[in-house]
Amino acid sequence: MDADTAKSAVILPGVVLGEGSTVAEFVMLGVAPRGHKAGDLDTVIGPGAVIRSHTVIYAGNTIGTHFQTGHSVMIRELNEIGDHVSVGTHSIVEHHVRIADNVRIHSNAFIPEYSILEEGAWVGPNAVFTNALYPLSLEAKSNLKGPHLLPGAKIGANCTLMPGVVIGRNALVGAGSVVVKDVPDGKVVVGNPARVIRDVSELEAYQVERLIDSKVEV
Repeated sequence: MDADTAKSAVILPGVVLGEGSTVAEFVMLGVAPRGHKAGDLDTVIGPGAVIRSHTVIYAGNTIGTHFQTGHSVMIRELNEIGDHVSVGTHSIVEHHVRIADNVRIHSNAFIPEYSILEEGAWVGPNAVFTNALYPLSLEAKSNLKGPHLLPGAKIGANCTLMPGVVIGRNALVGAGSVVVKDVPDGKVVVGNPARVIRDVSELEAYQVERLIDSKVEV
C-alpha cells in the first residue's frame, strides 16, 4: 500500500517513504540543509511511519520502520534512526544523532548534535541535552559531544544533561535533575548536581519478578 500523504505536505526530491506511511498536513520531508540543494542527500523513511502535522524532516536521514512524530517536530539532517522510534510534539533532534530501535522521546525535548541514544532509551518531556561544554569558546564547535544513553536508560521530565555524560544501562535519572557526570549502570540519580541514591533494582516497579508476573497475567 502506498503512503497516505496530505495535499499540503511537501515531499522533496530524494525522499523514499515506505509503504503504509501516513503524512499529515503541512509536513515537509527532505529539506536541504545549508550548502546543499533539494535531492543532494537521500532521505529514507521506512514503512509504517506516522508523520504528524507541521513536522519538518531534513534531508540525509535514514529512519527505520514504524517511526512516529508528534506535531511540529523537527529532525535535522544526517541522523541514523532505528525501528519503532517515536519523537513527541515540539521536540527537536539536531544533526548527526544516532537513535537506536525502540527509543521514546517525549514532547518538548532537545537532542543536540552528536548525541547517542541506544536501544530502548526513554526521554521524558522537557528534557534538555547539551553538547558544548564552553559555548562560544574558540574551539566550541570542534569539541561538541552530546550525551550518550546506554540501552534502557531513562531520563525524567525537565532534566538537563551536560555534554558527553554517559547514562548507564537501565539507569534512571529523576525528574528535574542536572547530570554533570556519568551515571553508573542500574543506578537512580536525583538532584542538582545529580547524585546516586539507590539501585534501580530496589524500586518495586522495576523488579524483575514483578515484570515477569505482569507479562504472565496479560
